[in-house]
Amino acid sequence: MTGREAPRLRIACQQIAPAICQQEENRRTAKAAISEALGVGAGLIVLPELVTSGYVFRESDEVRSEALDRAAGVFDEWRELVAPSDAVVVGGFPELASDGRVYNSAAVVGATGILAVYRKIHLWDNEKRWFTPGGDVPPVVQTPFGKLGVLVCYDLEFPESVRALAIRGAEVIAIPTNWPLCPQPAGERPAVMIHAMSAARLSRVCVACCDRVGTERGTEWTGGSCIVDVDGWVLAERAKRDSGLISAEVDLVRARDKALNRHNDVLRDRRPDLYGALTDNG
Repeated sequence: MTGREAPRLRIACQQIAPAICQQEENRRTAKAAISEALGVGAGLIVLPELVTSGYVFRESDEVRSEALDRAAGVFDEWRELVAPSDAVVVGGFPELASDGRVYNSAAVVGATGILAVYRKIHLWDNEKRWFTPGGDVPPVVQTPFGKLGVLVCYDLEFPESVRALAIRGAEVIAIPTNWPLCPQPAGERPAVMIHAMSAARLSRVCVACCDRVGTERGTEWTGGSCIVDVDGWVLAERAKRDSGLISAEVDLVRARDKALNRHNDVLRDRRPDLYGALTDNG
């Protein structure tokens, strides 16, 4: 990587198993995962949702004991690892805000430190017991390789989230996830991976979803990490519920071109003048 935008980007997703309420163990696991990804030349490294804490909390005191502010040392560790190659890492954590609220957040960390923090706006199931929903739109972050959008898990299931990032120029979207295992027909990909494929194709953006694995307090995870190109095709995946790295190279030049043919463009063909009426609950 260099200090200028690179049209081709190697992405790595590290499908690992954070341990619930084991902060030091999770720090070591994340550092090892980042180091391994740097070893394959990744410029963008995506870690799972709530990678610093684990996910299946039992009470609010547990959540608060694991919550980190933005000055936490773990982010300095990530910065030190990625700085020599000018790479960027995106990983989830429970964020303790200055007003005392706790958010399900994702940090974007580069050579200079934290570039952005996104607070998940669509909370899933028991997350509504522990976290405050974010109040800001997902960020588009200028990075050494181009424009990076960030979502977290359930956000992907709202088409508006991905489309809004694409409209604002995102070329690749990093999505830390914790996808609970759901039934699926034999031979099919998990439905959540199909969401990622559709989102990428509809907005012509690259999508990198990093899931977790393991069984935590009775919850089993999908392990559906995937890297998807602008046409919606999976370049790399790890859907066998085992831990490990996936990596693929994407062409960001293609993500900057929204034309489908001489006459159609996925952004220019939008009809926002009519969408208000289409979505009016009244």
